[in-house]
Amino acid sequence: MSKQSAEQAAVIPRREREKTVKGRIPDVEWLFGYGETKKAQGDKFLTKLLRRDWLMVVYSTLIYLLQFAPVWVLPLITSDVIDTLTLRPDGYATRLVIDAAILFVLLVQNVPSTMWRSSVMNRWIRKTTAEIRSGVIRKLQRLSITYHKEIEEGRVQSKLLRDIESVTGYFTHFMNSLIPAIIGAVISACIAVWKSPLIALFFIVLIPLNILLVKLFRKPVRQGHRDFRAENEQLSSKLTTTLQMLTLTKAHGLIEQEGMEVDEKIHSVERAGVHLDKTNAFFGSVSWMTSQLCSAICLFVCVLLCIKGYVTIGEVVLFQSLFASISSSVLSLVNAFPSLTAGKEAVRSLSEIVCATDIETDDGDIPVPQIHGDVAFENVCYHYPNEEKNVVENFSFHVKQGERIAVVGSSGSGKSTLMNLLIGLLAPTDGRILIDGTPLTDLPLQSYRHFISVVPQNSILFSGTIRENITYGMRRYSEKRLQRAVEDSAVSEFLPSMPHGLDTQVGERGDKLSGGQKQRVSIARALVRDPRILILDEATSALDNVSEYHVQRAIEKLVENRTTFIVAHRLSTIRNADRIIVMDEGRLVETGTYEELIALNGKFAELDKLSRIREAEA
Repeated sequence: MSKQSAEQAAVIPRREREKTVKGRIPDVEWLFGYGETKKAQGDKFLTKLLRRDWLMVVYSTLIYLLQFAPVWVLPLITSDVIDTLTLRPDGYATRLVIDAAILFVLLVQNVPSTMWRSSVMNRWIRKTTAEIRSGVIRKLQRLSITYHKEIEEGRVQSKLLRDIESVTGYFTHFMNSLIPAIIGAVISACIAVWKSPLIALFFIVLIPLNILLVKLFRKPVRQGHRDFRAENEQLSSKLTTTLQMLTLTKAHGLIEQEGMEVDEKIHSVERAGVHLDKTNAFFGSVSWMTSQLCSAICLFVCVLLCIKGYVTIGEVVLFQSLFASISSSVLSLVNAFPSLTAGKEAVRSLSEIVCATDIETDDGDIPVPQIHGDVAFENVCYHYPNEEKNVVENFSFHVKQGERIAVVGSSGSGKSTLMNLLIGLLAPTDGRILIDGTPLTDLPLQSYRHFISVVPQNSILFSGTIRENITYGMRRYSEKRLQRAVEDSAVSEFLPSMPHGLDTQVGERGDKLSGGQKQRVSIARALVRDPRILILDEATSALDNVSEYHVQRAIEKLVENRTTFIVAHRLSTIRNADRIIVMDEGRLVETGTYEELIALNGKFAELDKLSRIREAEA
């Protein structure tokens, strides 16, 4: 994106941007029961979804009635054919032809009606799944950096992959199993009552028996799914950590130990899965046995009534077919219970993300046509949630447009927190930050961040080409602007050794590039955006001397005519800073130029001495 296009995007009113995003990615918080108990979140998900899409439910149900008409009509025709052949009344041949014609039409229409309903249902289910997946990801993007530090990456991946699929299965089972089973049971029961209210009693008895079974098995099935989901999340988290630590694991000879720990997690998932499978199998077998016993009793009662002359042979077949149909429907309802329980647990799991309240504050609605880079901190304080001690304490400082400000201090002094406050990743718990005289809280963060670039200590690259990493997130850019960024960042110095130049794949996390090369790509990414405020977060501390030399040259180009904040580890790299901020335990304790602070012989002089010792030792 060019500077002009960035400015055009920045002046879009916040409400219009939200309207555009919401039109593309619908909000799903209300589906997961925002503000409700965990139990209500699971129970009300389907209710809310069906209430929203009730027209689609009615539409698909009507198609279902047409699709499965042969299932309910076939027993009636079979009964009529048997009685017609047995009794042979006048015109029985014509009657048989009519039965055959009706059955033929109903059977043939099943193919197009099945395809019709499948198309309607699948499109609806896939659309809803996409909404949920997009909504969950959107919520993750809105959650604060504090939330993301507290939740394990593996758990998030498990929720995004496994739980969303379980929610899809929950919805699918309800529409393709539960509703059809209820309709089938009701229609079969109505036909039975119409033919013989006495025999219909067997149909009615079957329902409370299966309801009793569901109540008996509800708790162990639910607990089994809950334990299985929890073990899967822990395994996913462990696998993520294992892959991230693979180099260190090999270097320290810990492969066997790490493998044993992973195996232990895998066996925990296996044990939880086996226990769940046993519970589901026992539940299913008991349900099937109950259904078959009732079916056998119904058969012999019908035979007895036929011998007594109360029903015909055709009606015996009819009642047995109807009972088999209703038994199948009730059994489908019962067998769907474990899947529905798993779906409810998945809803509750996703609700931990969707209904989380630790959201990044973005209430600003003042358009941002341009940022010049004047920054003022006024009595800024910050403490993390559930902690009382401030990590930034009464910080006040004014930075003029175009100044180079170095921020130094020992580990834990609040340097990174201060930069996160400036970026807007954290919001001050007291005081305020002004950008060009406007409170940061009044600016829409997404527009404001168009004018900021950050070069972190550890370069963040993704699997793609060098070009894609430099222009990340930019829909439009000029080749001239890109080439200038490549030259100024010294990326051009190592491009000849790349097999495909800018279009060379960098590998996952940029692993095919050296540390210095990755850092120069990060600098090119910052340069191509032409930021007004630049943050260099210890951009050279992890590099060797040769790489640092190239990166320092690139940084000199990068900081020209920009308000720059340099968080420094090696203090020798900040001699050219206009002013240096020295922090200690969240407070600003000293400020001045490099020479002024050395002459002061205070905290900075102490840090400088330690820095020189470390560099000499290195």
